[in-house]
Formats: sequence, structure tokens, C-alpha cells
Amino acid sequence: MSTSEAEVSFEVAIEQLERIVSQLESGDVPLEKAIELYQEGVRLSHLCGVKLEQVEKKIEMLVEGEAGVTRKPFQPVLEDKGN
Repeated sequence: MSTSEAEVSFEVAIEQLERIVSQLESGDVPLEKAIELYQEGVRLSHLCGVKLEQVEKKIEMLVEGEAGVTRKPFQPVLEDKGN
């Protein structure tokens, strides 16, 4: 990830991604521009995924048990997509 990518906040990246999706869905974009927008969208999507993974690593869950409150690393629940 380049320095400029690291400086882009998650919120800004999502806004840019939403704008790209809107442009592509409108259908009024020439093919060459649509390809450029798609590539930028893929890059932004990857950037958002990386930022979410970084945040997940920082999150700790507080679990209350018989021994009191303990800290446990956050582990996202993976959804079963086999249906």
C-alpha cells in the first residue's frame, strides 16, 4: 500500500467508491472511462478491505466469565454461504 493510499480514510474511500458505482450504473460513461473507473473501484475496494482488517486486529472483546472479565482478540464470524 503506498503512502497516499494509507492517508486516504476509510470514509473517503467509501464515498469515492459509491460515486464510481453510481457513474457506472448510469451507463453514460464511455467504455475507456468505464474501464478506468472499474479499476479504480477495485483498488478502493481492496483498500477498504485492508483498512477493515487492520481495525479488526486492534479490537478486543471483553468477556465476562467465572474468573472475572478477560480480554480476548476479536474474531469475526464467518457466514456459512453453503445454502
